[in-house]
Formats: sequence, C-alpha cells, structure tokens
Amino acid sequence: METVTPKREHYIINRPENLIFNYHGWPSVCRDERGVLYAVASSHRLSHICPFGLTAMYMSFNEGKTWTPPIIVNDTELDDRDAGIIYMGGGRLLVTWFTHPADVYRTKYRDFIVNSSKPYMAGVSEAILDETYAALPEEKRQGGSYVRISEDYGVTWSEKIKVPVSAPHGPSLMTDGTLLYLGKNHYGAASELAEGGIGAYRSRDFGRTWEFVSALTSPDGLTWNNLHEPHVIDLGNGHLLGAIRAQGDEVPFGSTMYITHSHDNGASWSDMECVNEYGLPPHLLLHSSGKVILSYGKRGDAPVGERALVSSDGGRTWDKMYLLDDRAPSPDYGDLGYPATAELADGSLLTVYYQKHGGDSFPSLLATRWEL
Repeated sequence: METVTPKREHYIINRPENLIFNYHGWPSVCRDERGVLYAVASSHRLSHICPFGLTAMYMSFNEGKTWTPPIIVNDTELDDRDAGIIYMGGGRLLVTWFTHPADVYRTKYRDFIVNSSKPYMAGVSEAILDETYAALPEEKRQGGSYVRISEDYGVTWSEKIKVPVSAPHGPSLMTDGTLLYLGKNHYGAASELAEGGIGAYRSRDFGRTWEFVSALTSPDGLTWNNLHEPHVIDLGNGHLLGAIRAQGDEVPFGSTMYITHSHDNGASWSDMECVNEYGLPPHLLLHSSGKVILSYGKRGDAPVGERALVSSDGGRTWDKMYLLDDRAPSPDYGDLGYPATAELADGSLLTVYYQKHGGDSFPSLLATRWEL
C-alpha cells in the first residue's frame, strides 16, 4: 500500500489553556447544505474518565479555519462520553453520546477518577461518586446510549432519547432518507443482540424510534470482547459498508479494524475481513469521487497520529494510506484519535480529532484539511 503525505493545513477547534476542565475527546463532524460545519466532542473534562464530561458543539462558517466557542448541547448527571453528529437535511441534526451506569464509575473506575482528579478536584470527584451518584433516581443511574435531535440547525434540541446501541460516530444517513445505526449492545439495552454484540437498527423518523434490522457474526477466534465501535455508510444500490474496531492479543497488531459488506440494505452481512493496518477506531465517508475514506488513529509505536485509508472499489481493497497529522508526542502516546471526516465544497476534506497540541499535557480538538 502506498503511503502519502498530502497537502494539508492544520487548525485548532478548541484548546482551552490554563483551565482545569481542558480535556477533549472522541469528536465527530458533519456539514450542511449551506456549507456550515458542525463538530461535537465530549468536552469540559478533567481526564479520559471523570464525572464532568458533557456534549459540546462547535460551528465553522469558513470551511474549518475558525470555530465558535463551545455550545453545550447535552449535560446529564453522568459522564457524557463520545459524541456523534449527522446532518439529515432540512435543518435537522442528530447528536449521539453514551454514559456508563453510575455504579460503573463508583466501582470499576473509582480509583482512576480520584487519582486523575488530583491535585485539583479529587474531593469534588469523590463527593460526586459517593453522594450525587448514589442519590440519583434509578432512571438516571442506568447509563446507556442516547440521541438529541435539532430541527433548526442546532439552535434548539429535543429531550434525550434512549437508543438500543452505541458507537462513537453514531448512525449514518442512508440514500432512502432513513438512518442506520450499526452499534454495540452495552449493558443489555438491545434485547435482540448478545451482550456486547454488534447489530444494525433503522429509524424512519429521524432518530425518534428504532427497529431491529440484523445482527453481525463475530469472526472465528474472536469474541465480542474483541470487537467495538463500528461505523457504516451507504454506497448505493443496497450496498452498505461497515467497519469495526478490533483489539486484543487475538487480532493482528493487537489493534486493527475489520470490514463487512451488506448487499441487501443491512438485512445480512458478509464475514468480517481484517484491513491489516494498525489503528482504530474507524470512521467511513463516501467521497464525491466515489472513493471510500476510512479515517482512524494510530497509537503506541511512533509515528503516532491521524491517518486515512482510501479505497477505489467500495472498501474491498485499500490503495493508499494518507498521513494526516503526525505531530503528536511519541512514542507510546495512546490518548488520541477518533478522527471523523467531512467533504468540503471543493472536494477537499476536513478531518477532526483529539490530540495533544504542541507541548500540552492535555488533548485538544484539532482539525486537518487535506486533499486526495
């Protein structure tokens, strides 16, 4: 596979210096028919796992060069993690996120949260875990995957709607105007799927209700503990392309991605095949040229940073690997990535991601504009 360093420009979406809540993570991006870009992320955080994360949106009116201050779309009592966004036409936007159940923060992640809150807010974090989380009513303690919908280009948002599955970049818009959510079953929310299983759900009303479509089958030798964070796009004529994060000693490189195809609008799926590249998780985009772009982050061994694979045959093979941003501290830097890509008016691309900027000790929201 050919490695390409494209012509590229790097932008900053949000880099809050000299603040306690300066950590950003796991962004997504979309573009409306007016050319406005929308990026969302889990922002205003102390660290990778903390009690304070919320869903913030940033807008750009000049193809990603500059962005608005954060606009708070969602802030529940729990840590609002990941953030997906899609534009559905007619001023409609859909934002996704997920939370762990309250008891997961109080037990599994307790030591991490308290230690990462030092020296600033360890006492506050402990109080939230021990008092606030314990006092939450049952319906707010459960955690899960959620969406909010805007009908007016993000000015106002609906109440949160619980959905059956979760994935970092949320569902995708199909050519027939429906939404397809290829996601993972967390905490038994999707009764049609095995615990941790991955399947497809469809919405015909812009994300308000969802119906089960199909379940995927894990590859031989792998379990659902190896497979996470899928994404899907519609290639036309019933052909859907799905990509899945894979990790663990059982998979190539320890961290990679698998591809699966559907030729009946998601009713059934092909056996998963490894892309044989080190990196995760995937975000898919169908470019106006017909090429498929798979954006992902590379952690661990240098050079770390943001990359994209490009396919000319609908994701069956991958022709080129583009180096989008290799400025992250390395080696062994593991907290970056989750890139998502949108096409701009001239056919160039804007990829958003989270990564340390310069000598910072925390990751910011960044973007790179590049060309095929």
